[in-house]
Amino acid sequence: MPWSQGGNRGIGLETVRQLAERGCRVVLASRDVSKGQAAARSLGLEQGAQTGQVTVHALDVTDAASIGALARDVESAFGGADVLVNNAAILLDEDKSVLEVDVEDFRVSMETNVYGPLLLAQALMSSMMRRRYGRVVNVSSGAGQLSSMDGYAPPYSVSKTALNAVTRLLAHAAGKRNVLVNAVDPGWVRTDMGGPNATRSVEQGADTIVWLATLPDGGPTGGFFHDRKRIPW
Repeated sequence: MPWSQGGNRGIGLETVRQLAERGCRVVLASRDVSKGQAAARSLGLEQGAQTGQVTVHALDVTDAASIGALARDVESAFGGADVLVNNAAILLDEDKSVLEVDVEDFRVSMETNVYGPLLLAQALMSSMMRRRYGRVVNVSSGAGQLSSMDGYAPPYSVSKTALNAVTRLLAHAAGKRNVLVNAVDPGWVRTDMGGPNATRSVEQGADTIVWLATLPDGGPTGGFFHDRKRIPW
């Protein structure tokens, strides 16, 4: 069964909450704006709340026009993004062997899990580099870790390995312009995707994401992290 996650639930929504509570103005991106608005209301983080401002914006990471519209609106409203958290992902074929998976599932997974984050970075990082401040966090997975990869969910695993490679390339492209780009493995988290038997809460899953999103100048870049510690690729 396919599973997807974004900014309006699970780890994404918890990341919104934690960043807003730190006083950040957050754009919660969701394919369905009404669901995004309901999610923001559920946390008491509607625009103008004391703990920070949350604006909901439509976004389909598989649609270049949708990504472009988001980038233009963020530039117009805020002068650009300081932080980009790429959390949207799709999980297919958990229980299939790589020998059984339809190649189309690899294409679909790459489009959401890799090309979407790449296009968002291309749309938003130039402004970060010009202003010499930016933090990009790509939400990856231990499933994409080559050092321990097994047969789990081949399209998902391959896409997360590719996302890790994109992370390294983006970090190199940012150079020494104070734009820090890192990937994170949040672990097995109790979300719609992770299921009720997962070992970690959404608060635990989001912690390292928020830490990387708020790194001080001179912090690490081009790394892969779990529980605030660098891990092997």
